[in-house]
Amino acid sequence: MTGISAAAAALSSASSIEESRNATATAPQPHLGAEIPISDADVATIQNGIRDAATGEHVNLGESSLYYDALTMSPLSPFSAAAIARFRTYKPPAFPLWDRLPARKRAAVLILLYADRRGDLRVVITMRAASLRSFSGHAAFPGGKADNTEETAYQIARREAWEEIGLPMDDRKLPKPFRIEHLCCLPPSLARTHLVVRPCVAFLHAGQPSPGSPAAVVEDVMIPKLDAREVAAVFSAPFYNFLKTEDLPPAPGETLPEGHWYDGNWISWKEFPWRVHNFYVPVNNQTVSKPRHDCDQSNLAEKLKEEEERDGRFKVWGMTARVLVDAARIAYAEEPEMEHNDNYGDDSIIMEADREGNLTELGQEKKENGDASKM
Repeated sequence: MTGISAAAAALSSASSIEESRNATATAPQPHLGAEIPISDADVATIQNGIRDAATGEHVNLGESSLYYDALTMSPLSPFSAAAIARFRTYKPPAFPLWDRLPARKRAAVLILLYADRRGDLRVVITMRAASLRSFSGHAAFPGGKADNTEETAYQIARREAWEEIGLPMDDRKLPKPFRIEHLCCLPPSLARTHLVVRPCVAFLHAGQPSPGSPAAVVEDVMIPKLDAREVAAVFSAPFYNFLKTEDLPPAPGETLPEGHWYDGNWISWKEFPWRVHNFYVPVNNQTVSKPRHDCDQSNLAEKLKEEEERDGRFKVWGMTARVLVDAARIAYAEEPEMEHNDNYGDDSIIMEADREGNLTELGQEKKENGDASKM
């Protein structure tokens, strides 16, 4: 069964995420126009349009993608397929400041999504290495600083993902039958080290290993192979849950660990209100990739193992959590249940940092070091 036929078959059943959706009306999305609830017929239209576009022009309105093959789509649920379709058509507001930033002030992160067994989207997250002076032991996306001003944000994110978690930069070197599609970039965020960070969204497709065989399951085949070489752990989280204040219902046969999913508070950053989101991601039902025992990160990995066994959850917060909330808002065309910043990204805060002189070649040099490039 091809990915498209699997997705079409899924139209007759509801995924666990769809069952958990509340009846809140869809909010208008900037740069996308007013959103309306997507019906089964709408999903079929989207899928047919994607199939047609795959034989003609690229559907991505940003950078063209060479990785997408409509005939080997992952078995996405209709709800997840609609989220991916929104990302494909999303265009962030213009950000001309990026072009005049020095390389040492540019950074990018990779928001890598994949479909789980139920067709629901999950996102790959890392725990930073203990050897890094900035934010060691914190949850983050794969990512880091630009090597030069010629690199695009997506090139930065892919290079750093190779260095940190072993995800090949060349898609031809991915284990078969996987491929990566670049979907879009999101509005920039500002790290505490005054790096301007562009989040890049990508989808990890899992096609058929051989004709007639079922599509590969990313969780079983790909994620456990990621090598946590520059991080202490690699894990994943349910993407839709970043719009919710409670855990989503677990899959049949799975249980949730003790503890809560979310709490948060407001702070002031450069005199702008900024919502701090704290998510506690269950990791008791998944494979957490960790370094070998003889590598530099093994000590932190052991501490994380103790945390995993004791609490069954990893904390995701700060800029990473804020970006996840923004990304989920765009993908699912829903506003989150928790209090949040209305804007996407940190455009106003970045402009203030620029006025303060913190984004120049020499700005805040004393606060930066080689480790600060990691997000």
